[in-house]
Amino acid sequence: MEDKYKQYEKTIKNKHSFAWTPKYVSEFSTRLSAKEFIAIAEKTFKDLDWDVVYQDDKSIEAKRSEKSLGTERWTEGITATFEYGKIKVKSVTLGNEMWDVGRNSKRVQLFIYAFQETEKSFDKEELKGLINEKETKNNWDDYVVPDSLPKPDEIREPNFFIPIVGCLIISILIAFLLAKVSISGFYIIGLFELLVGFSIGFTFKYLILYSNYTNYDKLHYVIIGTIGLAYILNQYFQYEIILFENNYDRIGFFEFLKIKFEQGLTFKKINTGWIGLIIHWLLQLAITYYVTVMVVIRNLTKYQLARVPREVVDFAIYHFVKDKAEDQVRKELALKGWTETQTQDEVFEAIGALQTIQEVNRMQ
Repeated sequence: MEDKYKQYEKTIKNKHSFAWTPKYVSEFSTRLSAKEFIAIAEKTFKDLDWDVVYQDDKSIEAKRSEKSLGTERWTEGITATFEYGKIKVKSVTLGNEMWDVGRNSKRVQLFIYAFQETEKSFDKEELKGLINEKETKNNWDDYVVPDSLPKPDEIREPNFFIPIVGCLIISILIAFLLAKVSISGFYIIGLFELLVGFSIGFTFKYLILYSNYTNYDKLHYVIIGTIGLAYILNQYFQYEIILFENNYDRIGFFEFLKIKFEQGLTFKKINTGWIGLIIHWLLQLAITYYVTVMVVIRNLTKYQLARVPREVVDFAIYHFVKDKAEDQVRKELALKGWTETQTQDEVFEAIGALQTIQEVNRMQ
């Protein structure tokens, strides 16, 4: 961030916001056109060192990051929208805080100041040049079509059987470990659900790699099955371990679950009854599902991008930007050596992965 903006930021009087998701909104008038607004807003975000994550004809979004405890994370999401000669600026807290300590108001006021300063720095000709530069970039007019492209790797047939078997094994292992921890009394609600989600997601990273299977719709069913099986088997393994370690007479598994319902869930010496137990099980499924899906999507998109050279992805994007249909892009790829339908599909999946990354980055 430029020094003048750092100095101005220190003078901003914070306006605190208290909410489930704190935010701050302000607006100001402008004589700029929508194209001029987007061009200046994009430059403003870059001058402030905020990461632009999305933009369209009348709106642009960015996220501000900062380092904390050695790791960098996004703290606020800032959106600027052009609406009939007015610019609305909104900043939203991205963490779990219910009090923003005035940070959202500071981001909004800083953006407005920086935007207006940036606007002043351009005369009409320079502004026209900025818009032309942006349109050239958006239309890929400066893209040079290569004479050749990197050759595709040897074709590997996708194998859906590998993720199924791998997830069956990991669900059994997780279920057994959870059962041992639960019986020992060391189970920490919230922590272990996160660990289970990350473990399943990490396993998918290698299952996707070895299987070359990237159909997310079907993998999603596998995720749901893996989580459900892990927690069902967890209860069954608890049942078997308790009977084995205590030498109890065997009772039916459903009788065991009935006893658990009658005893309920004890949380910090408070018995929450069967309702608490049901809520805990639902939270287990929800937390684990959310974490697993996010980790799998991240690993899946990374793999889809890694198996196709970026030059090939850019080549296909260029032809799509130039309004060519899918079959025409396939012909262009074939002319450059990407003749197989599967390798062409992998190129399109890589383009989809870029779009997925953008959508994930926009999430608040």
